[in-house]
Amino acid sequence: MKFGDGTFHIGTASFEELAENLTSRLTVSAILANAGELTMLHACGVADPGTGAVVALVAKSGTGKTTAASVLARTYGYVTDETVAVAWDGSVVPYPKPLSVKQEASAPKRQIGPDEFGLQAAPAMPFIQSIVLLNRVQGAIPVAPALERVPLAEALLALIPESSSQAEFVDPLQSLCRLIESVGGVWQVTYSEAADLPAVLEPLFRLQATSKSEWEPAAEEVARRGPIPAGSIQRRVSRDAVKIGGDLLVMLDNEIVSLTGIGPAVWDACAGPVGLDDVMDHVGKVHGEPEGYRAAVATAVEHLIAKSVLERGEK
Repeated sequence: MKFGDGTFHIGTASFEELAENLTSRLTVSAILANAGELTMLHACGVADPGTGAVVALVAKSGTGKTTAASVLARTYGYVTDETVAVAWDGSVVPYPKPLSVKQEASAPKRQIGPDEFGLQAAPAMPFIQSIVLLNRVQGAIPVAPALERVPLAEALLALIPESSSQAEFVDPLQSLCRLIESVGGVWQVTYSEAADLPAVLEPLFRLQATSKSEWEPAAEEVARRGPIPAGSIQRRVSRDAVKIGGDLLVMLDNEIVSLTGIGPAVWDACAGPVGLDDVMDHVGKVHGEPEGYRAAVATAVEHLIAKSVLERGEK
């Protein structure tokens, strides 16, 4: 990954604190330098040393990525324990930073080099093969490891918060959908012990069929001409929107809103400034007109205004 050209100053009380802060600042610098060019998942990544196939294991901070990397990369090539960066052609840019290992609660994370862990180097030309959500279950009774496919809408809702600068793409949701399609969908692995991961993940390093397209871009935004007329309703300009089955996912800034039920029809009706009665009529044509449907549409509109999906012209 590229790194920013700026300089920064770090003041710390110990070498371990310096190492943690420096690692963090370099990571942030690399992410900012590649915003809008690489899809960057908050994940550890390991690669098959023979084929270069990378499995990205996505998870929130502190939920098992580093431990998974330290176990898997004794067999597979160590790509990163922090950010799996994927280019438009599916190639992966290795970021083999020191592994950040938790210590006692008040202490900074210890930065341990891959060689100290005995990890294998990443192959020369890694490429993304599988994307997996880590679901580590902690408790007195360990669970048997299990692998299952995640529906596309759920996968997007899970991945966007665990990505960096995805909103900087021209089409952040569509580009992520294309990436997911190219790897045959997203998986989730449920496990208790990291030692169980190599066996359960082994099939995901092999070739998978590209998944059938399950999504389509939502209607393009209609250019706004002046302010919204008083009392009229119009959807806010979004960064991107995709339809998946009967559902609609809308990206507003860095947040995704999932519209189900009559929500997508309300969205479609509000491409330009319209009155509430027009919205009700459109929803009635799409979903029918059962008793009480107009009140349900009015409630949905108010909810979407509160969620900043729609906006109303001021009177």
